[in-house]
Amino acid sequence: MNKRDIIDRIANGAKLTRAQAARALDAFVAGVHTSLVRGDRVTISGFGTFDVSHRKARRVRNPRNGSSMEVRARRVPRFAPAPYLKSAVEDSGSAEGAAEDARGESCRPRKAS
Repeated sequence: MNKRDIIDRIANGAKLTRAQAARALDAFVAGVHTSLVRGDRVTISGFGTFDVSHRKARRVRNPRNGSSMEVRARRVPRFAPAPYLKSAVEDSGSAEGAAEDARGESCRPRKAS
């Protein structure tokens, strides 16, 4: 799935034009980007959490010539899926889970009646 596919799903699901859906997606991505640059955490209930991970400086070995080199410390974006999303992906191997995904329904489990 690429950006165009996501825009189409937003447009169809929210009854928006493709242009409105594209602006909504761009605003979402910009908001997450800005928050991560500031070091903030972004949590979307039922979907997951975007945050920044700090990696320490370390020494690595070049496999080609065996020389060691220093890799500097850095910050990297990270995504941790919510339990609902993890279980939906895990269960998608079943025919029922795959059919639900194809219809684009929520990944939240249904409450037992």
